Amino acid sequence: MLPDKYTIEEKMIATGDGHQLYAQLWGNKDAQETIVFLHGGPGSGCSDKSKNLFDPKRHKVIFFDQRGSGKSLPYGSLDENNTEKMVEDINIVTNKLGASKFSLVGGSWGSCLALVYAIKHPNKVERMVLRGIFTGRKKEINFLDEGEFRAFFPEVWEKFANSAPPKFREHPGMYHLARVLGDDVVAAKESAYAYAQLEVSLMSLDDRVNVEDFSVFDPASTIVECHYLANNCFLEDNFVLNNASKLNMPIDLVQGRYDAVCPPFTAYELSKVLPNCTLTWTVSGHSGGDRGNWQTVKALLLR
Repeated sequence: MLPDKYTIEEKMIATGDGHQLYAQLWGNKDAQETIVFLHGGPGSGCSDKSKNLFDPKRHKVIFFDQRGSGKSLPYGSLDENNTEKMVEDINIVTNKLGASKFSLVGGSWGSCLALVYAIKHPNKVERMVLRGIFTGRKKEINFLDEGEFRAFFPEVWEKFANSAPPKFREHPGMYHLARVLGDDVVAAKESAYAYAQLEVSLMSLDDRVNVEDFSVFDPASTIVECHYLANNCFLEDNFVLNNASKLNMPIDLVQGRYDAVCPPFTAYELSKVLPNCTLTWTVSGHSGGDRGNWQTVKALLLR
């Protein structure tokens, strides 16, 4: 993410435990509502494209790269990198940028982080707009790793399964997660590449995206993501759904009907326990860039 004519301020913010977070305050400095944008992954980092969801004359937005991601340092680090730390990072960043109350916008992992933060700090959150809903449950992680999407993408699952040795092909996710987080740098990159190919193949209905060639592939973001998935996102199973009834702020959920990364049943189950929630279904996949997802989130933000 680069500064532009709407950037109010950018800075590196120290967390006090070895990490520095890149943050950018963007939009209208006099806007009544401050929005914190939470990117996905974990590990993806913010992109300039995300700015297009917002109106710079109407919105004031805090973008920041989470631990190990984007311009934050140390890049790719797994040390002191967990969900509890990320939740507190939101407090650190918003305090530094002068926001005592704010709204949260995020998709995929960003939706999970937003929900966990709101459960722990409900008085700071005014509203949430969340897309591609993920709550970190084991059954959601298994949906991807165990190929429960395979009825619709059999060739994607076959390619992923065949990327593991024969004795691991029933559970290739476990094989690749272990290698990604192991000490063999070459093996880690190979398995991160296989995992990245799996996700990209399922990501979008509108665009067929490909992972870059292996020779130039940077495994850092995938390694951070696998670190979280292997540890069940550092959450008790069902933590979000067990506590979601405490969230009284307005929450909009946007979910692609054909999301093969974050299963649609999660958004539906969550909508049943949130007391002030609207669930909007889109004819989309997982990607925030899919037309239905993008247009719906943008419309909600401009409402």
